[in-house]
This record gives sequence, structure tokens and C-alpha cells, in this order.
Amino acid sequence: MSETHGTADVDGVNGGVGLTALLVAAARAIETHRHDSLAQDVHAEHFVRAAPACARWPVRIERVPDGDADPLWGRFARYFGLRTRTLDDFLLRSVGTGARQVVLLGAGLDTRAFRLDLPGDCVVFEIDRAGVLAFKQQVLTDVSAAPKVKRVPVPVDLRADWAGALTAAGFDPAVPSVWLAEGLLFYLPGPAETYLVDTVHRLTAAGSALAFEAKLEKDLLAYRDSAIYTATRERIGIDLLHLFDKGPRPDSAGALTAKGWSTATHTPFDFTRRHGRGPLPEPNDALEGNRWVFAHRPRP
Repeated sequence: MSETHGTADVDGVNGGVGLTALLVAAARAIETHRHDSLAQDVHAEHFVRAAPACARWPVRIERVPDGDADPLWGRFARYFGLRTRTLDDFLLRSVGTGARQVVLLGAGLDTRAFRLDLPGDCVVFEIDRAGVLAFKQQVLTDVSAAPKVKRVPVPVDLRADWAGALTAAGFDPAVPSVWLAEGLLFYLPGPAETYLVDTVHRLTAAGSALAFEAKLEKDLLAYRDSAIYTATRERIGIDLLHLFDKGPRPDSAGALTAKGWSTATHTPFDFTRRHGRGPLPEPNDALEGNRWVFAHRPRP
């Protein structure tokens, strides 16, 4: 690793929502080293080590004193590992049925263009703030990582004209696409989520697909004292409930259904049971209201 990572280099990830990208990277690193790993990301550990804010975070479950019983690096990290695997599978199924454009909304430190076996004619568009993408690129350059398919960073804030930036970067609305909004929507105000989903609909051809994560709680603060939120807040300084938008959430799955999409909504625990590993429900559970929505725009 080069010594070029000064504060300016990590402005995109060293605070606020950007820091949550490092939390997820640490979780993917832990998942990668597990003997029963759900997802492999050999780059995740490098992101953690490159950012001063998290240089001491664990990247192996063996370095966590309570192991899987730890609410942050055990249960919460395993949740992120399960989410990664579930969305990996969704993406691979979608390109298997003809999608050739992948759009990562709020891409963060996602490395799917580097680690998944996508078709050679696939293009991955990564939308996020410039600082986040610059940090990611620097780390990947330092370790000589090369994407397996064409990768197009699109440095734009999702509160700006990201659709214009995406099409200017070469995205073709006439070609089937698959979109991931992983760990994104609950940070956005309700109207911004509605705009995002409407824009995805406007930019997608028949045969396209979208997966996103939503939260159902009417009162997020009801879980403020849950073990996951408490550990994340007190031990690594990320107050997720402060970062989440607390306004009413739209029914995006219902909106897509009304537009002719087919949608399926699952709890994360459905996939824990499918894979035989991952978090299960517990009392005062911050994951209780999480839902993963999978939508497809059918061909005629």
C-alpha cells in the first residue's frame, strides 16, 4: 500500500454515510475469511486498512473476543455478508437472463465488477459521490486490482441529476439492465426515494431488474437500544439512527407493481434459513423491519 492516503484521500468515507461504506467493507472482509463464507471479497480488507478511521477494526471473526455473539462484528457483519451473497445471486441471475448493464446506486466500496464472473460484454456503472469513488479507486490501484468487465464510475450525488450523468457516461435505456440499491434508500428522504424508483422505471427496458433494501418500521427510534445500533454507535461512532431519514417511507414495491413490474419482498431471515447461516430474529431486533425487494420488468 502506498503512503498517499492522507486525510484528503478519505474525505468521502471518513464520516457520515461514507463511513458506513467502511463498516460494510469490514463486514465483507470478515465474511471472506470465514470457513463457511457466504461471499468472497479479497479487496474489502484493503479498504479497511487504508482509512485511518477504521484501521483497528477487525477483519477476521477470530479477532473478535465474543465471535459470532458480538452484536457488531458477529451478528451485524454476518447480516451484511448475507446481503452481499443475496444480491450477488440476484445480479448473476439477471445477467444470466440477458441484462448487460449493471447500475450500482450508491455504490460505495462495492467490488462486484472485480470479483463476480460477469459476461465479458457486461458494463458496470457505479454511482456515488466523487470522494467515495476516488478513495476506492486509489486503494484498488495500490493493490493492482483490475475489473473483470468494463467498469464506469459515475461521480455524482444521488440528490443531483444522476440520471443525466449516467446516460452521459454511456448507459443505454434501450438495453436491459439490473440495478442494485444496497443499503441506500433509508438514508434518503421519502420524496428522493420516490424520484429514484420513478427514474429507474423511466430508464429501464423490458427484461430489466431492480433489487433494493427497505425498512418497514413506522418508528425507527423504537429500536434505538437494540444491541446492533448500540454497539455500532458506542464502539465505532456510527449512529445509524441519526443518519437514517426519519420521515415517512413510500411503498416503492407497490409503486413498481402499479407500473407493471413483478415484485417479491423477503425478510433477511428467509435467506438465513435458505443458506443455513446468518442472523435469526431476536428480541428488540433492529433487523426486524428490514426487507429485501426484488423487482422485474417483464418482457412483452
